[in-house]
Amino acid sequence: MPATPVRSSTQEALPIEDIRDDLVILKDGSAALILQVNAINFSLLSEKEQDAIIYAYAGLLNSLNFSIQIMIRSQKKDITGYLSLLEKAKTSQNNPLLKDLINKYQAFIRETVTQAEILDKKFYLVIPFSALELGAAQATSTVLDQFLPQSKKTQKALDVDRVVEKAKVSLEPKRDHLIRLLGRIGLVAQQLNTNE
Repeated sequence: MPATPVRSSTQEALPIEDIRDDLVILKDGSAALILQVNAINFSLLSEKEQDAIIYAYAGLLNSLNFSIQIMIRSQKKDITGYLSLLEKAKTSQNNPLLKDLINKYQAFIRETVTQAEILDKKFYLVIPFSALELGAAQATSTVLDQFLPQSKKTQKALDVDRVVEKAKVSLEPKRDHLIRLLGRIGLVAQQLNTNE
């Protein structure tokens, strides 16, 4: 008997059901709202400014009556496009002094990149919405379904519209609260949209 090929996709392994109305909807009926937050160069601030930010951040954390996740995404920066842009600028330059300056700048950039890894960091705050907030009946069935064998599970589809509606009511005030408190620290936060 020939072996049956495995026909599974990555989407089946991910817990994400849908991304709709700027929310991530998970297969268990929970959801999440994601804020992207800009960074500040903490080390360039004076000691007084650093202390003020630390106290404001502590106040932000102490004011939360809901959970959040802090995610930092680091990626190695690819500067080949920037170096080729500099090369084009050098070849189109007629002034020999400016050509020499661009050449020295290119050498400086290459040396900096070889000595230190250039990273692009992005900061995110994730505000979760639990399936338990949908109500006891739906949450209980969602939790119980996780423990039942596949053949015994009820084959009802997740009501994504209902999850989105309830999640928005719960998450939008939390989002506004976080954005306001982050603004006091000098950080700008914005909610990621569906495409982002």
